[in-house]
Amino acid sequence: MSTLSPLSTPIAFIGGGNMASAIIGGLLRQGVATEQIEVVEPFEAARAALQEQFGIQAKAQAGSALARAGLVVWAVKPQTFKDAAAAVAPHTTDALHLSVAAGITTDSIAQWLGSERIVRAMPNTPALIGQGMTGLFARAAVDADARALIEQVVASTGKHVWVDEEAQLDAVTALSGSGPAYVFLFLEAMVQAGVEMGLGAHQSYQLAVATFQGASELAARSSEPVEVLRQRVTSKGGTTHAAISHMQQAGVPEQFVAAMRAAQQRAKELAAEFGR
Repeated sequence: MSTLSPLSTPIAFIGGGNMASAIIGGLLRQGVATEQIEVVEPFEAARAALQEQFGIQAKAQAGSALARAGLVVWAVKPQTFKDAAAAVAPHTTDALHLSVAAGITTDSIAQWLGSERIVRAMPNTPALIGQGMTGLFARAAVDADARALIEQVVASTGKHVWVDEEAQLDAVTALSGSGPAYVFLFLEAMVQAGVEMGLGAHQSYQLAVATFQGASELAARSSEPVEVLRQRVTSKGGTTHAAISHMQQAGVPEQFVAAMRAAQQRAKELAAEFGR
């Protein structure tokens, strides 16, 4: 059993936007008291939202109150991380750091904060409803208790997987980080097709969303590869075979893989662009 727990560890959030709010909401549901949570958020509207939603009074800028934090969650935009770190670092020398900022490497974060106790996370937007998937990478200085604390915090937003090499987070970004947008794109196309084939927009939406939900749950519960699951509903000469054959002939699977490669490359570029 870990000696560290979100229920007893003061937690500071640098940035109070959607992802920070998702984690804060999950922590409060776990029983964390609002008094244990510090938030630094420069935008007044976001501070007002935190007050209204959670009863948390966020600060406009970093101050000495951050010194009590055992864990600092970095939920800032990549381009503002370096400047934010300069203001926060003097107050968080002994803290464990969890970054959900896309693209910023732990080498850059370690340099800016003067700390090696850093975990980098790549979450996705279903975290907002507790159904997220987060990829995690820890630097060598992060011990088992610290990893366990991170897992408890991330569990408030959904599931997680650890990766052994930080470069793998670029693939996580391309697969699950950006992945919800791919699902939404397919949903848009399915709804459009349904309408064009004579269904109502609401009917098409219900059918498309429920199909994604059901197929994903079936895959999650099955011990068989998704290729086998696909083949089972693709009878030769049938309607599904006609659709799948059309997509394969159009190169949809290959283009889909290429699209995720583009997302992976952009993640690398972000690190080079904002991690200096």
